[in-house]
Amino acid sequence: MGKVFYQKYEMPDGMAAEALKLAEKCVKKDDNSLRRGTNETTKAIEKGTAKLVYLSLDVDPPEIVGHIPLLCEDKKVPYVFVDTKKELGKVAGLDVSMASAALVDFVEFSKDGESLSLRAKELAKMK
Repeated sequence: MGKVFYQKYEMPDGMAAEALKLAEKCVKKDDNSLRRGTNETTKAIEKGTAKLVYLSLDVDPPEIVGHIPLLCEDKKVPYVFVDTKKELGKVAGLDVSMASAALVDFVEFSKDGESLSLRAKELAKMK
């Protein structure tokens, strides 16, 4: 899969899987910890409630989520990339694909969440 225009950095091996596992654990504990879809993700970032944003790399057309990395950088919200919409939808507990999502609560996994967020910020070169 080629790099899409909104992919601002390369993720280290295993980081996407770690991010998806965190989202899955949080959703199992509290279904309201994840905002699903591009509109809900955008609103969570703008309101300042998003703690970690997920972006799928196979979105077509890519302009659907192209604004999200810029918005995340403006609001200092860390974001990570996952390979497919299908795997993001599955983690969210949906039977459909999903272009983006935002964790708004790390529930009881704040240590894991903060660590992952810090690494994502460093990769995106956010201050």
